[in-house]
Amino acid sequence: MSFKDKVAIVTGGASGIGAATVKSLLAKGTKVVAADANAEALKAMEEDLKEFKESFQPLAVNVASEANVQRMVENSLSRFGGIDMLVNNAGISPKHKGKKLNLWEMDVSEWDQVMAVNIRGVFLCCHAAVPKMIERGGGAIVNLSSLAAKVGSVITGCHYVISKAGVVGLTKILAREVAEYNIRVNAVAPGRIDTPMIWDVPPEVNARYKESIPLKRLGSAEDVSDGIVFLLSDKAAYITGQVLDINGGLGIYY
Repeated sequence: MSFKDKVAIVTGGASGIGAATVKSLLAKGTKVVAADANAEALKAMEEDLKEFKESFQPLAVNVASEANVQRMVENSLSRFGGIDMLVNNAGISPKHKGKKLNLWEMDVSEWDQVMAVNIRGVFLCCHAAVPKMIERGGGAIVNLSSLAAKVGSVITGCHYVISKAGVVGLTKILAREVAEYNIRVNAVAPGRIDTPMIWDVPPEVNARYKESIPLKRLGSAEDVSDGIVFLLSDKAAYITGQVLDINGGLGIYY
């Protein structure tokens, strides 16, 4: 689809990959709702993007809350008139003093929190937005999975890995369900990306990761947002139900 005057919702839109995606879409003429749980980060982003004030809407949203998500969708409709694109980027990966907990060590409440944001949040956003996309005549959705969903991880806990594997499953089944309505659904699976989420571990951890990546660098938020924007675009018009790996070669497999 053409980006000009289209409407996008980007969750987790105030930092990292989400913020890079918001900025890229705004630059292409898209009207964007940036939803994030961090109200202060949204406020700073609004100041930074004053030139786009007519096409940019920051919105404090907890994607695990059905009421919050419904309000987000209603806000998009009232402010911009519809929804054409949805980027489900919001996600969390708790650590404890820079380390993950094994399955049997973590609190059930932490498991529930990760599942609530990382998979329930994607479900709720799709559940609320898809009917509006159908009314609009089509659209595109990109969900954020992770390399960890495919190969596991020694850094992130099992709750994160399982939630991101769930995103892959949701992406594939939803792509089949909405194809007849001209809605495409894909996912991206980033590797080690230089955003705030990866700096909750000692620096030497990321240094070791960098050396193990064939391209010998951490990914940037823009590396991932470029993939997201491609999947939202007309250039990906015949791509649906797929997972695009963006990892610098860290996950090369058949």
